[in-house]
Amino acid sequence: MGGRGAGKTRTGAEWVRGLALGLTGFALKPVGRIALIGETMADVRDVMVEGVSGLLAIHGRERPQWEPSRRRLQWANGATAQCFSAEDPESLRGPQFECAWLDELGKWRHDQECFDMLQFGLRLGEHPRQVITTTPRPTLLLKRLLVDPRSAVTRSKTIDNSAHLAPDFFRSVVARYAGTRLGRQELDGEMIEDRTDALFTRAMIETQRCDTAPPLRQIVVAVDPPASAHKRADKCGIIAVGMDADEMLYVLADATLSAARPAAWSAAAVALYHKLEADALVAEVNQGGDMVGAVIGECDASVPVRKVRATRGKYLRAAPVAQLYEQGRVRHVGALPELEDEMCAFGPGGLPNGRSPDRLDALVWAVSELALKPRAAGPKLRRL
Repeated sequence: MGGRGAGKTRTGAEWVRGLALGLTGFALKPVGRIALIGETMADVRDVMVEGVSGLLAIHGRERPQWEPSRRRLQWANGATAQCFSAEDPESLRGPQFECAWLDELGKWRHDQECFDMLQFGLRLGEHPRQVITTTPRPTLLLKRLLVDPRSAVTRSKTIDNSAHLAPDFFRSVVARYAGTRLGRQELDGEMIEDRTDALFTRAMIETQRCDTAPPLRQIVVAVDPPASAHKRADKCGIIAVGMDADEMLYVLADATLSAARPAAWSAAAVALYHKLEADALVAEVNQGGDMVGAVIGECDASVPVRKVRATRGKYLRAAPVAQLYEQGRVRHVGALPELEDEMCAFGPGGLPNGRSPDRLDALVWAVSELALKPRAAGPKLRRL
Protein backbone atom coordinates (compact mmCIF):
# COMPACT_ATOMS: atom_id res chain seq x y z
CA MET A 1 0.00 0.00 0.00
CA GLY A 2 1.16 3.52 -0.53
CA GLY A 3 0.40 7.10 -1.45
CA ARG A 4 -0.10 8.42 -4.94
CA GLY A 5 3.12 8.55 -6.90
CA ALA A 6 4.80 6.25 -4.36
CA GLY A 7 5.89 3.77 -7.01
CA LYS A 8 3.06 1.27 -6.40
CA THR A 9 2.58 0.61 -10.10
CA ARG A 10 6.23 -0.14 -10.65
CA THR A 11 6.23 -2.43 -7.63
CA GLY A 12 3.34 -4.44 -9.06
CA ALA A 13 4.86 -4.48 -12.54
CA GLU A 14 8.25 -5.66 -11.24
CA TRP A 15 6.51 -8.44 -9.31
CA VAL A 16 4.69 -9.67 -12.43
CA ARG A 17 7.85 -9.42 -14.52
CA GLY A 18 9.81 -11.44 -11.96
CA LEU A 19 7.21 -14.22 -11.92
CA ALA A 20 6.73 -14.29 -15.70
CA LEU A 21 10.48 -14.61 -16.30
CA GLY A 22 11.20 -16.83 -13.30
CA LEU A 23 13.74 -14.38 -11.87
CA THR A 24 15.60 -15.31 -8.70
CA GLY A 25 13.72 -14.14 -5.63
CA PHE A 26 10.34 -14.28 -7.33
CA ALA A 27 9.83 -17.88 -8.51
CA LEU A 28 11.77 -21.10 -9.04
CA LYS A 29 10.40 -21.23 -12.57
CA PRO A 30 8.31 -18.90 -14.75
CA VAL A 31 4.58 -18.86 -14.12
CA GLY A 32 2.33 -19.60 -17.05
CA ARG A 33 -0.92 -17.66 -16.59
CA ILE A 34 -1.29 -14.25 -14.93
CA ALA A 35 -4.35 -12.03 -14.27
CA LEU A 36 -4.07 -8.23 -14.44
CA ILE A 37 -7.07 -6.52 -12.81
CA GLY A 38 -7.74 -2.79 -12.57
CA GLU A 39 -10.84 -0.75 -11.82
CA THR A 40 -11.62 -0.42 -15.54
CA MET A 41 -10.13 -1.87 -18.71
CA ALA A 42 -8.76 1.59 -19.50
CA ASP A 43 -6.92 1.62 -16.16
CA VAL A 44 -5.35 -1.75 -16.92
CA ARG A 45 -4.20 -0.57 -20.35
CA ASP A 46 -3.12 2.98 -19.50
CA VAL A 47 -1.52 2.33 -16.10
CA MET A 48 -0.64 -1.31 -15.59
CA VAL A 49 0.46 -2.13 -19.14
CA GLU A 50 1.31 1.03 -21.12
CA GLY A 51 1.91 3.43 -18.22
CA VAL A 52 5.25 5.07 -17.44
CA SER A 53 5.81 2.46 -14.71
CA GLY A 54 3.76 -0.27 -16.39
CA LEU A 55 4.81 -3.67 -17.63
CA LEU A 56 5.98 -2.54 -21.08
CA ALA A 57 8.12 0.27 -19.63
CA ILE A 58 10.08 -1.83 -17.13
CA HIS A 59 11.15 -4.62 -19.49
CA GLY A 60 14.37 -4.73 -21.46
CA ARG A 61 15.03 -7.11 -24.33
CA GLU A 62 12.67 -9.64 -22.78
CA ARG A 63 9.73 -7.25 -23.28
CA PRO A 64 6.43 -9.09 -23.88
CA GLN A 65 4.21 -8.68 -26.93
CA TRP A 66 1.17 -6.54 -26.18
CA GLU A 67 -1.99 -7.62 -28.02
CA PRO A 68 -4.58 -4.94 -27.16
CA SER A 69 -7.36 -6.52 -29.23
CA ARG A 70 -7.02 -9.73 -27.21
CA ARG A 71 -6.30 -7.85 -23.96
CA ARG A 72 -3.22 -9.86 -23.17
CA LEU A 73 0.55 -9.79 -22.88
CA GLN A 74 2.60 -12.66 -24.29
CA TRP A 75 6.18 -13.37 -23.22
CA ALA A 76 8.59 -15.27 -25.44
CA ASN A 77 8.83 -18.07 -22.86
CA GLY A 78 5.09 -18.72 -23.08
CA ALA A 79 3.92 -16.80 -20.02
CA THR A 80 0.63 -14.97 -20.63
CA ALA A 81 -1.06 -12.13 -18.75
CA GLN A 82 -4.78 -11.51 -19.32
CA CYS A 83 -6.44 -8.17 -18.58
CA PHE A 84 -9.70 -7.85 -16.64
CA SER A 85 -11.90 -4.99 -15.42
CA ALA A 86 -13.15 -5.00 -11.84
CA GLU A 87 -16.39 -3.54 -13.23
CA ASP A 88 -17.17 -7.02 -14.58
CA PRO A 89 -16.55 -9.63 -11.86
CA GLU A 90 -18.27 -12.29 -13.99
CA SER A 91 -15.45 -12.09 -16.55
CA LEU A 92 -13.27 -13.89 -13.98
CA ARG A 93 -15.64 -16.83 -13.88
CA GLY A 94 -13.92 -19.60 -15.81
CA PRO A 95 -10.30 -18.50 -16.41
CA GLN A 96 -7.62 -19.89 -14.12
CA PHE A 97 -4.26 -18.49 -13.06
CA GLU A 98 -1.05 -18.98 -11.15
CA CYS A 99 -0.83 -15.36 -9.97
CA ALA A 100 -2.67 -12.02 -10.17
CA TRP A 101 -1.92 -8.33 -9.84
CA LEU A 102 -4.78 -6.19 -8.48
CA ASP A 103 -4.24 -2.44 -8.79
CA GLU A 104 -6.05 0.24 -6.71
CA LEU A 105 -8.34 -2.27 -4.99
CA GLY A 106 -9.36 0.46 -2.54
CA LYS A 107 -11.51 2.22 -5.16
CA TRP A 108 -13.18 -0.75 -6.88
CA ARG A 109 -16.97 -0.51 -6.78
CA HIS A 110 -17.40 -4.29 -6.85
CA ASP A 111 -14.31 -5.14 -4.82
CA GLN A 112 -15.66 -8.09 -2.84
CA GLU A 113 -17.42 -9.73 -5.79
CA CYS A 114 -14.39 -9.36 -8.06
CA PHE A 115 -11.98 -10.53 -5.37
CA ASP A 116 -14.12 -13.60 -4.65
CA MET A 117 -14.32 -14.60 -8.31
CA LEU A 118 -10.55 -14.28 -8.63
CA GLN A 119 -9.92 -16.57 -5.65
CA PHE A 120 -11.74 -19.43 -7.37
CA GLY A 121 -9.51 -18.99 -10.41
CA LEU A 122 -6.17 -18.86 -8.54
CA ARG A 123 -5.71 -22.62 -8.70
CA LEU A 124 -2.74 -23.34 -10.96
CA GLY A 125 0.90 -24.07 -10.15
CA GLU A 126 2.55 -25.00 -6.90
CA HIS A 127 2.01 -21.68 -5.11
CA PRO A 128 -0.85 -19.47 -6.43
CA ARG A 129 -0.42 -15.92 -5.19
CA GLN A 130 -1.57 -12.34 -5.73
CA VAL A 131 -0.25 -8.84 -5.13
CA ILE A 132 -2.41 -5.80 -4.39
CA THR A 133 -1.10 -2.29 -5.00
CA THR A 134 -3.43 0.41 -3.71
CA THR A 135 -3.84 3.69 -1.92
CA PRO A 136 -5.67 2.51 1.21
CA ARG A 137 -9.29 3.30 1.89
CA PRO A 138 -11.17 1.85 4.88
CA THR A 139 -13.18 -0.67 2.85
CA LEU A 140 -14.31 -3.87 4.53
CA LEU A 141 -12.26 -5.98 2.14
CA LEU A 142 -9.01 -4.06 2.65
CA LYS A 143 -9.41 -4.03 6.42
CA ARG A 144 -9.97 -7.77 6.41
CA LEU A 145 -6.94 -8.41 4.20
CA LEU A 146 -4.70 -6.25 6.38
CA VAL A 147 -5.35 -8.37 9.47
CA ASP A 148 -5.19 -11.69 7.62
CA PRO A 149 -2.10 -13.53 8.95
CA ARG A 150 -1.41 -14.80 5.43
CA SER A 151 -0.99 -11.26 4.09
CA ALA A 152 2.41 -9.61 3.85
CA VAL A 153 1.98 -5.82 4.01
CA THR A 154 4.45 -3.17 2.86
CA ARG A 155 3.87 0.59 2.84
CA SER A 156 5.44 3.50 1.00
CA LYS A 157 4.92 7.26 0.99
CA THR A 158 4.90 9.59 -1.97
CA ILE A 159 8.05 11.27 -0.67
CA ASP A 160 9.87 7.92 -0.84
CA ASN A 161 9.66 8.23 -4.64
CA SER A 162 10.55 11.93 -4.79
CA ALA A 163 13.45 11.38 -7.22
CA HIS A 164 10.96 10.43 -9.93
CA LEU A 165 8.38 13.17 -9.33
CA ALA A 166 8.27 16.82 -10.38
CA PRO A 167 9.70 19.26 -7.78
CA ASP A 168 6.68 21.54 -8.26
CA PHE A 169 4.45 18.69 -7.13
CA PHE A 170 6.12 18.73 -3.72
CA ARG A 171 6.15 22.52 -3.50
CA SER A 172 2.44 22.81 -4.20
CA VAL A 173 0.42 19.63 -3.68
CA VAL A 174 2.43 18.01 -0.90
CA ALA A 175 2.90 21.28 1.00
CA ARG A 176 -0.83 21.98 0.83
CA TYR A 177 -2.18 18.57 1.84
CA ALA A 178 0.50 17.23 4.18
CA GLY A 179 -1.06 16.17 7.47
CA THR A 180 -4.68 16.49 6.31
CA ARG A 181 -6.91 13.44 6.06
CA LEU A 182 -6.71 13.50 2.27
CA GLY A 183 -2.95 13.97 2.32
CA ARG A 184 -2.34 11.22 4.84
CA GLN A 185 -4.39 8.83 2.73
CA GLU A 186 -3.24 9.86 -0.75
CA LEU A 187 0.37 10.86 0.02
CA ASP A 188 1.35 8.79 3.05
CA GLY A 189 -0.66 5.65 2.33
CA GLU A 190 -2.41 5.64 5.71
CA MET A 191 -5.82 4.10 6.23
CA ILE A 192 -7.87 6.78 7.97
CA GLU A 193 -11.13 5.81 9.66
CA ASP A 194 -13.83 7.54 11.66
CA ARG A 195 -15.21 5.92 14.78
CA THR A 196 -18.94 5.56 14.22
CA ASP A 197 -19.88 6.88 17.67
CA ALA A 198 -17.18 9.56 17.84
CA LEU A 199 -18.09 13.08 18.96
CA PHE A 200 -15.99 14.57 16.17
CA THR A 201 -15.73 13.55 12.51
CA ARG A 202 -13.08 14.18 9.88
CA ALA A 203 -15.67 16.03 7.81
CA MET A 204 -16.23 18.59 10.58
CA ILE A 205 -12.54 19.37 10.60
CA GLU A 206 -11.71 19.19 6.89
CA THR A 207 -14.53 21.45 5.69
CA GLN A 208 -13.42 24.23 8.04
CA ARG A 209 -9.64 23.94 7.69
CA CYS A 210 -7.75 27.11 6.70
CA ASP A 211 -4.16 28.06 5.94
CA THR A 212 -3.89 31.13 8.15
CA ALA A 213 -5.91 32.81 10.88
CA PRO A 214 -7.25 36.38 10.59
CA PRO A 215 -6.45 39.02 13.21
CA LEU A 216 -7.55 37.59 16.56
CA ARG A 217 -8.99 39.55 19.44
CA GLN A 218 -8.08 36.91 22.05
CA ILE A 219 -5.75 33.90 22.27
CA VAL A 220 -5.40 31.36 25.07
CA VAL A 221 -3.01 28.47 25.58
CA ALA A 222 -4.59 25.57 27.47
CA VAL A 223 -2.63 22.97 29.47
CA ASP A 224 -3.85 19.58 30.64
CA PRO A 225 -1.01 18.51 33.01
CA PRO A 226 -0.24 14.83 33.68
CA ALA A 227 -0.29 13.41 37.20
CA SER A 228 3.22 11.98 36.80
CA ALA A 229 6.24 12.09 34.49
CA HIS A 230 7.33 8.46 34.02
CA LYS A 231 7.62 6.90 30.55
CA ARG A 232 4.10 5.49 30.54
CA ALA A 233 2.49 8.58 32.02
CA ASP A 234 -0.20 10.54 30.22
CA LYS A 235 0.91 13.26 27.85
CA CYS A 236 0.73 16.91 28.79
CA GLY A 237 -1.81 18.40 26.40
CA ILE A 238 -0.87 21.92 25.26
CA ILE A 239 -3.20 23.53 22.71
CA ALA A 240 -3.56 27.15 21.56
CA VAL A 241 -6.87 28.57 20.31
CA GLY A 242 -7.82 32.10 19.24
CA MET A 243 -11.06 33.97 18.58
CA ASP A 244 -11.66 36.67 15.98
CA ALA A 245 -14.04 39.63 16.06
CA ASP A 246 -16.86 37.49 14.63
CA GLU A 247 -16.42 34.89 17.41
CA MET A 248 -14.99 32.33 15.02
CA LEU A 249 -12.49 30.06 16.78
CA TYR A 250 -9.12 29.04 15.34
CA VAL A 251 -7.05 26.13 16.65
CA LEU A 252 -3.54 27.50 16.20
CA ALA A 253 -1.03 24.98 17.57
CA ASP A 254 -0.49 21.66 19.30
CA ALA A 255 2.61 21.62 21.52
CA THR A 256 1.69 18.50 23.50
CA LEU A 257 4.59 16.72 25.26
CA SER A 258 5.10 13.08 26.23
CA ALA A 259 6.44 11.96 29.60
CA ALA A 260 7.41 15.52 30.50
CA ARG A 261 8.37 16.69 33.96
CA PRO A 262 6.65 19.83 35.34
CA ALA A 263 9.59 22.09 34.44
CA ALA A 264 9.48 20.86 30.83
CA TRP A 265 5.76 21.15 30.17
CA SER A 266 5.48 24.51 31.93
CA ALA A 267 8.38 25.85 29.82
CA ALA A 268 6.72 24.58 26.63
CA ALA A 269 3.38 26.15 27.54
CA VAL A 270 4.97 29.49 28.46
CA ALA A 271 7.03 29.47 25.25
CA LEU A 272 3.89 28.98 23.15
CA TYR A 273 2.14 31.71 25.15
CA HIS A 274 4.87 34.21 24.28
CA LYS A 275 5.24 33.03 20.68
CA LEU A 276 1.55 33.65 19.96
CA GLU A 277 1.35 36.72 22.21
CA ALA A 278 -1.53 35.04 24.01
CA ASP A 279 -3.78 36.67 26.57
CA ALA A 280 -3.80 33.92 29.16
CA LEU A 281 -2.70 30.41 29.98
CA VAL A 282 -5.57 28.10 31.02
CA ALA A 283 -4.54 25.17 33.24
CA GLU A 284 -6.56 22.28 34.62
CA VAL A 285 -5.78 21.90 38.34
CA ASN A 286 -7.60 18.66 39.19
CA GLN A 287 -4.37 16.67 39.30
CA GLY A 288 -2.00 19.18 40.84
CA GLY A 289 -4.10 21.85 42.52
CA ASP A 290 -2.12 24.97 43.42
CA MET A 291 1.07 23.21 42.34
CA VAL A 292 0.15 23.71 38.67
CA GLY A 293 -0.02 27.49 39.02
CA ALA A 294 3.14 27.50 41.12
CA VAL A 295 5.10 25.53 38.51
CA ILE A 296 4.06 27.92 35.74
CA GLY A 297 4.82 30.88 38.00
CA GLU A 298 8.33 29.60 38.63
CA CYS A 299 8.87 29.47 34.88
CA ASP A 300 7.48 32.97 34.26
CA ALA A 301 5.61 34.83 36.96
CA SER A 302 4.32 37.39 34.43
CA VAL A 303 2.06 34.87 32.69
CA PRO A 304 -1.58 35.14 33.82
CA VAL A 305 -2.89 31.68 34.72
CA ARG A 306 -6.60 30.90 34.70
CA LYS A 307 -7.20 27.78 36.75
CA VAL A 308 -10.02 25.45 35.70
CA ARG A 309 -11.34 22.39 37.46
CA ALA A 310 -13.21 19.48 35.89
CA THR A 311 -16.53 18.73 37.60
CA ARG A 312 -18.01 16.59 34.81
CA GLY A 313 -16.72 13.66 32.77
CA LYS A 314 -14.57 14.17 29.69
CA TYR A 315 -17.36 13.23 27.25
CA LEU A 316 -19.83 15.70 28.77
CA ARG A 317 -17.21 18.46 28.72
CA ALA A 318 -16.32 17.76 25.09
CA ALA A 319 -19.90 17.56 23.78
CA PRO A 320 -20.53 21.36 23.67
CA VAL A 321 -17.21 21.81 21.86
CA ALA A 322 -18.24 19.20 19.28
CA GLN A 323 -21.44 21.17 18.78
CA LEU A 324 -19.40 24.26 17.91
CA TYR A 325 -17.55 22.17 15.31
CA GLU A 326 -20.88 21.02 13.86
CA GLN A 327 -21.98 24.63 13.62
CA GLY A 328 -18.84 25.48 11.65
CA ARG A 329 -17.51 27.83 14.33
CA VAL A 330 -14.11 26.17 14.82
CA ARG A 331 -11.35 26.07 12.22
CA HIS A 332 -7.99 24.31 12.31
CA VAL A 333 -5.12 26.39 11.00
CA GLY A 334 -3.10 23.95 8.94
CA ALA A 335 -2.95 20.27 9.83
CA LEU A 336 -2.85 18.97 13.40
CA PRO A 337 -2.90 15.22 12.70
CA GLU A 338 -2.26 13.86 16.21
CA LEU A 339 -4.92 16.09 17.76
CA GLU A 340 -7.37 15.25 14.97
CA ASP A 341 -6.76 11.51 15.32
CA GLU A 342 -7.52 11.77 19.02
CA MET A 343 -10.67 13.80 18.42
CA CYS A 344 -12.06 11.38 15.83
CA ALA A 345 -11.31 8.33 18.00
CA PHE A 346 -13.04 9.74 21.09
CA GLY A 347 -16.46 8.29 21.89
CA PRO A 348 -18.74 7.71 24.89
CA GLY A 349 -16.25 5.24 26.36
CA GLY A 350 -13.24 7.50 25.78
CA LEU A 351 -10.33 6.48 23.56
CA PRO A 352 -9.54 2.91 22.49
CA ASN A 353 -7.36 0.94 24.93
CA GLY A 354 -8.21 3.33 27.75
CA ARG A 355 -5.76 6.01 26.59
CA SER A 356 -6.15 9.49 28.01
CA PRO A 357 -7.35 12.17 25.54
CA ASP A 358 -4.78 14.73 26.67
CA ARG A 359 -4.72 16.82 23.48
CA LEU A 360 -8.51 16.84 23.31
CA ASP A 361 -8.78 17.82 26.98
CA ALA A 362 -6.55 20.83 26.39
CA LEU A 363 -8.56 21.75 23.28
CA VAL A 364 -11.81 21.55 25.26
CA TRP A 365 -10.43 23.84 27.99
CA ALA A 366 -9.21 26.39 25.44
CA VAL A 367 -12.44 26.47 23.43
CA SER A 368 -14.55 26.53 26.59
CA GLU A 369 -12.57 29.46 27.96
CA LEU A 370 -13.14 31.49 24.82
CA ALA A 371 -16.65 30.55 23.78
CA LEU A 372 -18.53 28.55 26.42
CA LYS A 373 -18.00 30.39 29.70
CA PRO A 374 -21.13 32.14 31.05
CA ARG A 375 -21.01 35.84 30.27
CA ALA A 376 -21.47 38.37 33.01
CA ALA A 377 -24.86 39.96 32.88
CA GLY A 378 -24.86 43.57 31.76
CA PRO A 379 -26.84 46.43 33.34
CA LYS A 380 -30.59 46.20 32.90
CA LEU A 381 -33.10 49.05 32.54
CA ARG A 382 -36.64 48.82 33.74
CA ARG A 383 -39.28 51.26 32.55
CA LEU A 384 -41.58 52.56 35.28
